[in-house]
Amino acid sequence: MTRLFWLLMASSALLAQPAKPLHAQASSTIDYTPTADGFGTIEIRNVSYEVVTNVPGRAPADRLLLRKTIRSKEVLGDMGMEANVSLEAWRLGDDLRQRSLFTLNVEGNEANTKDNALFVVSRGLEEVEWWSVYKLGNGQHLFDTYVPLESFSISRETVTTRYVGLEVPPDDTKDARLKQPNVIGVSTYASDSRVMHEILLTSDDRQQARLLRSFADVTRTLSVTLNPSPTIRISFTQDFPSPPNPAEVVIPVKGDDLDLKNAQLPAKLHAAVWKR
Repeated sequence: MTRLFWLLMASSALLAQPAKPLHAQASSTIDYTPTADGFGTIEIRNVSYEVVTNVPGRAPADRLLLRKTIRSKEVLGDMGMEANVSLEAWRLGDDLRQRSLFTLNVEGNEANTKDNALFVVSRGLEEVEWWSVYKLGNGQHLFDTYVPLESFSISRETVTTRYVGLEVPPDDTKDARLKQPNVIGVSTYASDSRVMHEILLTSDDRQQARLLRSFADVTRTLSVTLNPSPTIRISFTQDFPSPPNPAEVVIPVKGDDLDLKNAQLPAKLHAAVWKR
């Protein structure tokens, strides 16, 4: 009993110790190398710091110091660029010369924290815009989305946030199931700690499926309406010069689940529970 008492006292003393002062700085740089044709190469390195609190998966008392580094290289006149996002995290007050709690490195040209819970990286370095979503507490990947991430609360009394995205599988997707000609995409419903539901959208018409998953011919949007209850809306609109021919998938949220029985879908489209 006495030994336990002193151990508790020692632990309390350690926790009560004031944080050490911290000073850190990092330089952002830009280099431009012109060429004889009037174009050239631009290389940029931007570094920024951010402090976040109440991060899911971390102790309530933890304050995380984040260091985000974005490096990009662009050849003027060429399509796309090379870019990388790096995220490092320490407890606020830790020596930054120590090993970070985690480090995330991923191809991307922009990234931001969301709700002190997620880290969202813009991955679209070519023509197609898409985003990867990671847990801010440990850098683990949650899901990808090819429309901007949407968030909403399922409760009017408390903030219980859920996130929704839509993945449209590219031709080189590694999952053979998503290469099937009837597949349109996968909608993801997640909390800040895990993917809760995945919904596979398919069409009985292979030509329609090919059109709705096209990156060149269709614009996709995702939105959430809250009244009278949360409802997810996924819209497909054909790009000019084709007529818009809009199509919309409507999935109600019931409690903390997706109500597929009452989902509204265009003719020949189907929505089914799916899992990776």
